[in-house]
Amino acid sequence: MSLLIIGTVAFDAIETPFGKTDKIIGGAATFIGLSASYSVKPVNLVAVVGDDFPQADILLLEEHGVDVAGLQIKAGEKSFFWSGKYSQDLNSRETLVTELNVLADFDPLIPDAYQDCKYLMLGNLTPAVQQLVIRRLVNRPKLIVMDTMNFWMDIALAELKQTIEMVDVLTINDEEARQLSGEYSLVKAARVIMAMGPQFLIIKKGEHGALLFHKDEIFFAPALPLEEVFDPTGAGDTFAGGFIGHLAATDDISFENMKRAVIHGSAMASFCVEKFGTERLLNLTKEEVAAREAQFAKLVRVEPLA
Repeated sequence: MSLLIIGTVAFDAIETPFGKTDKIIGGAATFIGLSASYSVKPVNLVAVVGDDFPQADILLLEEHGVDVAGLQIKAGEKSFFWSGKYSQDLNSRETLVTELNVLADFDPLIPDAYQDCKYLMLGNLTPAVQQLVIRRLVNRPKLIVMDTMNFWMDIALAELKQTIEMVDVLTINDEEARQLSGEYSLVKAARVIMAMGPQFLIIKKGEHGALLFHKDEIFFAPALPLEEVFDPTGAGDTFAGGFIGHLAATDDISFENMKRAVIHGSAMASFCVEKFGTERLLNLTKEEVAAREAQFAKLVRVEPLA
C-alpha cells in the first residue's frame, strides 16, 4: 500500500566511544525510508537538500526502493547538517553543530503521484510543516503517524498540540511523554496524550524497549540485548520506519497487528545501532530480518502460567 514519508535528508557527523565519522548521510526521512523499504516498495519521500548532497547518495536511496520524485534539490544552498557526541554509556548526547541551511524555509511540495497515499509518516519537523503536509493532501490517509521531540514542546507547544490532534499515532520517548503530559507515570501520561487526539501512542524507552497504548490496552516490546552498540543515531526513526512499513505492507491497523509492527520496528532499530549511521541498514537480507524478529518474539513469548 502507498506510503509517504516527510522528513529530513541530511548530513550527520557522529562521535561515540567507539569512533567518529566525518559527514555521512543521515536525517529522519533517510532512516525511516530505508527501514520501511524492507517491508514495502516504493516508499515515497518528500524532503529537501542542497546541491552539495551527493548524487550517489540519492541513487543509494533509489536502489533501496525509495522514490525521490519529492526530493527538492536547492541550487546554491547547503543541506541540513547535525553533529553530535555521545556519552560513554550512549544514553545522552551533546549537540555540537546544527546548521538548518535548506531546512530553514522548507516548503513541502507533494507530487501528484503521491496524493493517493494510504499511509503517512511525519518525521520530526516543525509542527507547522507537519500540519501543512496533512492539509495539502487531497484525501486524508488511512493512517497518519507523527514523530516529534521536546524541542517543539519548548518553543511551539500550542502549534504542536494542534498537529497532534490531527494524527492517529504519535511516537515520542519517555522523557518527552512526561513533558508533554505533565505526568511522571507513563500510564497516566498516555491517557493525557491520547486525550489530545491520537488513538495510538508509542513511547520509546531506548535500550529499555517501547510501549504501545490504545484505549485501555498496553503492549510492551523489550529492546534486544546486543553485544555491541556503536551508534544510536537514527534508531528511533528506524523503529518508526519499520513500524509504518509493516502496517503499510499488511494494510491492517488493528491493535494486534500494531503489536507485530512494534516488534518489526524494534528489530529494524536493533540493526541500526550496530554500525555508524545508515551503514547497517544498507545490506540486510530478508533472512536476517526474519531471524531478528524471531529473537524478539522469543523474548516476549511465555507459556501459560500454572
